[in-house]
Amino acid sequence: MNRPPEAYIHVQESDLLEFTTDCFEKVGLSNHHASIISRLLVNSDLRGVRSHGVRAASGYTRGFAEGHFNASPNVRVIAESPTSVIVDGDGTLGYWPMVDATEKAIAKARETGLGMGLARHIGHYGSAGHYTRMCMESGCIGYSVQGYRNMGDARGEDPKPQIGYFGNPPLCFGIPAGEEPPIVQDVATRILADYQHSPEFDDLLSRIPAAFFKSIGYGAVATVMGCALAGAALPEADEVQARWPGANHGGMVLAVHIETVIPEGDFRKEVDRFVKDVRETYEPMPGYEEALLPGAIEEERMALHRKQGIRFGEIEQNTVREMGERVGVPLPF
Repeated sequence: MNRPPEAYIHVQESDLLEFTTDCFEKVGLSNHHASIISRLLVNSDLRGVRSHGVRAASGYTRGFAEGHFNASPNVRVIAESPTSVIVDGDGTLGYWPMVDATEKAIAKARETGLGMGLARHIGHYGSAGHYTRMCMESGCIGYSVQGYRNMGDARGEDPKPQIGYFGNPPLCFGIPAGEEPPIVQDVATRILADYQHSPEFDDLLSRIPAAFFKSIGYGAVATVMGCALAGAALPEADEVQARWPGANHGGMVLAVHIETVIPEGDFRKEVDRFVKDVRETYEPMPGYEEALLPGAIEEERMALHRKQGIRFGEIEQNTVREMGERVGVPLPF
């Protein structure tokens, strides 16, 4: 889990945003492109989702500099219908193409009730919650998922990998509320984290098999809806990946316009009632003071970090320091 660091310094949101944008511009991105990625990475840090915050920018900037991603892509709409739009990411990271796809999906949802955006030929798109939160801010329920090519191919591996540890793509459901925190199920599909793939966890496969079967299914659905649906099998996908090795992903976002089917105020009122009932009638998880649904902690941390500054732990400081020194940008702390 993304627990707060035990030891940290405070970094202001504006300073971190400017620093990160400058770093991406140093490796060849336009200001528009750099600003989109930086804004979303800083948003993750504000929410306390440290794994998908600015510390990821170190690997991203290196990937751009080394030619794994396209720093100057021609991001464009290549097809659309009344309810769907397909954006070609041209070998870049998934952030800019998915923001475009999400904005257009929301516009279609406002017209027809449902809107789907797909992005193909992209790299990692970060937290799936970026795109569902855009939907929520526009009066929609959002669902987003990312998959990557050949995730299920284990041929030639000896021994065969355990299917219980299969894949770990991101997915998110975002449901807006009124006065209560929104419900945001922003997760990776595997029941265990990447660092929990070791013999000490193997006994869980037989002790709680139902949990693993669920995560196997989530991983399969994410791969097909987030990658196959976006065009992983198209002939040009091999060509794009040969030129930009990091562009082996696809992404999908679905926006459901609430007002089309029910007055938005009534919907938000019912979500509020549900969230409040859960908080007041259930015992909290061990180590927590309240019974909270997904998304509530992130809202609390964003409010705290915007007031006091983002808590930057040792991992964040080290990765940001390495990146700043490598690209020649002064540190934000």
